[in-house]
Amino acid sequence: MISLPTQFTETIMGVHKEAGRLWLDSFDELLADCEARWSLKVLAPFPLSYNFVAPVVLKDGTNAVLKLGVPGVEWQRELAAIRGFAGRGMVQLLDADEEKGMMLLERIMPGETLDKLSSEDERIQCLADVIKRMHTPISRVGKLASRFPTIADWAVGLEQIRPHFQGGTGLIPEQMVEQAMQWYKKLLPTQKEPCLLHGDLHHENILRAEREPWLAIDPKGLIGETEYEVIPFLLNHLPEDGLEEVMKQRVDGLTKALSLQKESVLAWAYCHSVLSAWWFIEDFGADGGRLVMPRVFERLLNE
Repeated sequence: MISLPTQFTETIMGVHKEAGRLWLDSFDELLADCEARWSLKVLAPFPLSYNFVAPVVLKDGTNAVLKLGVPGVEWQRELAAIRGFAGRGMVQLLDADEEKGMMLLERIMPGETLDKLSSEDERIQCLADVIKRMHTPISRVGKLASRFPTIADWAVGLEQIRPHFQGGTGLIPEQMVEQAMQWYKKLLPTQKEPCLLHGDLHHENILRAEREPWLAIDPKGLIGETEYEVIPFLLNHLPEDGLEEVMKQRVDGLTKALSLQKESVLAWAYCHSVLSAWWFIEDFGADGGRLVMPRVFERLLNE
């Protein structure tokens, strides 16, 4: 029997409400089902956030990872995305039970995250290499494509701001919301080849591996052009000093390595950073410092 951390159980209850309570109540049975189904031994879990994730050892001695979560739309999309990428730049699925929220995944070793690299240029190149490997046009995904939201679906989130603030825009400046909506309106119909995107490809979701030099984990699943894929990396692990210089380095390095349109990357990044600020305000009632980034991208666009 595994004792789940209090913070984890509180998170599950807070996010999933009654479904979360029922999942926690049946957790020991779910774990026993996994052990019997896959003949595995569960080891001490990794640090837990929104899902239970633990290394396991199969009967033949193979190392793997067990991931358990409350079944729902987000869980189904992650599983569908892992299947859609089929191991290209992505963790490999060994087996799963979608209805019960169970995944058996390959163990990525040594598992060091991308942020542990000391060189910004090296991090940029490693990210670009992973994105190249992950490149998956929606024609290659088949029926799975219908399971994922599009960038346009995400953009609709900005339309919730004014109703939430009784016609205003709250902590987000009116001009900033309007600019983001205008950029989305301009960019959405001019996208190039629509692909299956990870949707949350930041430093901690890229691990050093053996099967490939680096592999991605925890995809959200999103349909859009590749320019949108680099944004989570742009918005994470930012320095306290020299922010614009690092952002220029990242944007220039990624647009060159992936043959992306620089203006599109910056404009998408502006839009998404406003959307990200809204999501944070919606959840926590504060902007969490996220409103700095739209201004940075706007200045870079105007250079």
